[in-house]
Amino acid sequence: MRSLDFAPLYRATVGFDRIADLMDRALSADVQPTYPPYNIEKTAEDAYRISIAVAGFSPDELSVEVKDGTLHVAARKSEVEGKTYLHRGIATRAFERRFALADHVRVTGASHEHGMLHIDLQRETPEALKPRRIEIARASAAPVIDSPAIEAPREPSVN
Repeated sequence: MRSLDFAPLYRATVGFDRIADLMDRALSADVQPTYPPYNIEKTAEDAYRISIAVAGFSPDELSVEVKDGTLHVAARKSEVEGKTYLHRGIATRAFERRFALADHVRVTGASHEHGMLHIDLQRETPEALKPRRIEIARASAAPVIDSPAIEAPREPSVN
């Protein structure tokens, strides 16, 4: 049997407590639903947009919430009394979709137009986490003393 030594990995990382959690999520057998379809696009250096196809839903029937670093999008279609369908091909079934948000990503807004729900996200890196340049101080030479030397009194020599 072969054993792997992860010690070099642990020496090169500081503060990555979420690695085990990320590995558990990657290896989990949870199947993501495919309804409704969505796109994730990068709109600027630190800005993103999630676009979800929600044809048939009004803004009042949609819910967008952020809980514990997860974006929850849900929809519940209210049934209209008295309608009889001969064919019902437009998918308006209820759904709930979740997106794991990275650290320091916040939702800046949501809009609904032409059957699409757009959710805008912004990544805001705190100043403490931004890269910064550290100046290296130069070692100064030993200070030069410009005072005259003082002679110590000599003891008389014994002959």
